[in-house]
Amino acid sequence: MAEDYYQVLGVDKKASADEIKKAYRKLALKWHPDKNPNNKSAEEKFKKISEAYAVLSDTEKRKQYDQFGSADQFRQQYSQEDIFRDFDLDEILRGFGFGGARGGGRTTFRTTRRGGSSTRDDYDDPFAGLFGGGMGRGRQQYANMPQKGQDAEYNLSITLEESVFGAEKKISFQLENRVEDISVKIPAGISTGKKLRLPGKGLSGYNGGPSGDLYLNINVLPHPIFARDGNDLYIEKTIKFTHAALGTTIDVPTLEGTTKRIKIAPGTQNNTKIRMKGYGVPGLKGAPKGDQYVKINVDVPKKLTDKQIKLIEQLASDGI
Repeated sequence: MAEDYYQVLGVDKKASADEIKKAYRKLALKWHPDKNPNNKSAEEKFKKISEAYAVLSDTEKRKQYDQFGSADQFRQQYSQEDIFRDFDLDEILRGFGFGGARGGGRTTFRTTRRGGSSTRDDYDDPFAGLFGGGMGRGRQQYANMPQKGQDAEYNLSITLEESVFGAEKKISFQLENRVEDISVKIPAGISTGKKLRLPGKGLSGYNGGPSGDLYLNINVLPHPIFARDGNDLYIEKTIKFTHAALGTTIDVPTLEGTTKRIKIAPGTQNNTKIRMKGYGVPGLKGAPKGDQYVKINVDVPKKLTDKQIKLIEQLASDGI
């Protein structure tokens, strides 16, 4: 069964930030290493509740986690560094009455890009100093251990068709001292703002550690005809005033490249939206497919002939 951060802390998925904090405090008091010396089971419990609290106490991380639904799926997208980034365990524990990590100092988990003024020693273990062995032997031992490389990002622009139907794209980019040429599968239904994770395509690891991951930031380019809103597609069609009044049929293109003939009912008003069920965007992760909507613009003539004016005046006298 997939692990759930809410269950780890024993709170409801709709729990407030204060309720989450109270739940973590209660469990931290129970499983803290100071109260359970040399107890490996307690150590693992404390690590789990701290990881759950690091995610659920952060508004953005919690929002992302709720989209994945389980800790296992969340960890596939976010590394341990991501989960504990800017999480100051010492400060939190001091607020609960503990002294924080033995030996003092901060245990904020943060990351830096290679090539800057910082070194790998800037990666702090959020549990360093809390336990008597293993992770509590100090930063020097941690720095000498095999460590995963830093993640990288790449902005990838795709067409509306590629976002709707999926595609396979080849991209080339420079990372460190190497040029990467990779093929990427774009899932059908992806939208602007989504990220694709490519494991092991980031910066090289340290001391024999694995490479980081590459995250593709998706941007869907504007389309000359169609507009997308969620999983629905929109297109505009202009019809004559007489066709709006009397009714007609029009041909409407679809993103697939086909043409569908639809009926315009008599008396159709300007800005009317006609639904074409099932011609929208496939839903991600089992979500239903969207629809296509045709927005009708009624063209009222700006110039009329004398004959047309008389006819319209006659209609006006008849109350139309």
